[in-house]
Amino acid sequence: MESSSPFPSKSPRVAIVGSGAIGGYYGAKLARADMDVNFLFRSDLNHVRRHGIRILSHDGNFDLPRVQAFGCAEEIGPCDWVLIALKATANMDLLKIIPSLLKPGTILLTLQNGLGNAEFLAEHFGAERVMGGLCFVCLNRVAPGTFQNFAHGAVVLGEFQRSASEKLRQFGQQWSAGGIHCKIVDDLEEARWRKLVWNIPFNGLSITEGGVDVAQILSDAPLLQRVRDLMNETILAANCLGHAIPSEFAQKQIDNTRSMGSYKPSSLIDFERGKPVEVEAIWGEPLRRGTQAGAHMPALDRLYSELKEWTKSAREIIASS
Repeated sequence: MESSSPFPSKSPRVAIVGSGAIGGYYGAKLARADMDVNFLFRSDLNHVRRHGIRILSHDGNFDLPRVQAFGCAEEIGPCDWVLIALKATANMDLLKIIPSLLKPGTILLTLQNGLGNAEFLAEHFGAERVMGGLCFVCLNRVAPGTFQNFAHGAVVLGEFQRSASEKLRQFGQQWSAGGIHCKIVDDLEEARWRKLVWNIPFNGLSITEGGVDVAQILSDAPLLQRVRDLMNETILAANCLGHAIPSEFAQKQIDNTRSMGSYKPSSLIDFERGKPVEVEAIWGEPLRRGTQAGAHMPALDRLYSELKEWTKSAREIIASS
């Protein structure tokens, strides 16, 4: 497949690194808006080249029959924007992938969960290149090249340790043109902690409680109390670090979750498929940063310990099979 773009030169050239649920869904939305989007696939490459990408969504299905799909970064070449949707557990792979995608002015936009990913990119590729995005969406890969959005879909974009630039605001407008509700923020770190208020309890408890979905968690009184405790501790840690998140934000997140139905969080799906779980990025690093800032976080400490045991046991079972 030729790597030359069929799109107007004024459209920024975008690489999607990690074309799973997040990368596949948002990349397809941007491509449908006539942006020059180039997908890097680890799996599904041949299927997508033959059949394209299919999006199933609560706000309308669509097919993207013509996809610029590649198996290695060298085939894509330098881009204006690199959207990173790999799991944080695969960050070391970026050291080999990213260099082929760089040119002067290339922006690295991490869509990864948890804390520490932007710092990793800044250390290896320069802080001036790094921006971040948070995807507030219920999204799964349900078949090769097929991604289903069960609810929500908004994206928050910000810059690493600096306020939003005009370049980011213009890129955000292109996200909006793709039908993506996009918000630009000046404090990306606060936005990350707001997302952790949901991710920490629901992604974690779905695993440690034996594979339960969010509806099952909400319907169980002791589990719901653990959710509240974890959310309150996460908000406390954020405030200790200077991010003003109000206490009522926890109840708002619980209320929003009720509309998701029997949704399985992404960490549970990774766990059930035998894939690495982002234990350090989502639970370990927030615990360390919050504790260092003076927050008392026994509920998160307990959940972090449980997740380390669950994922360790899963690795041992896989290794012995």
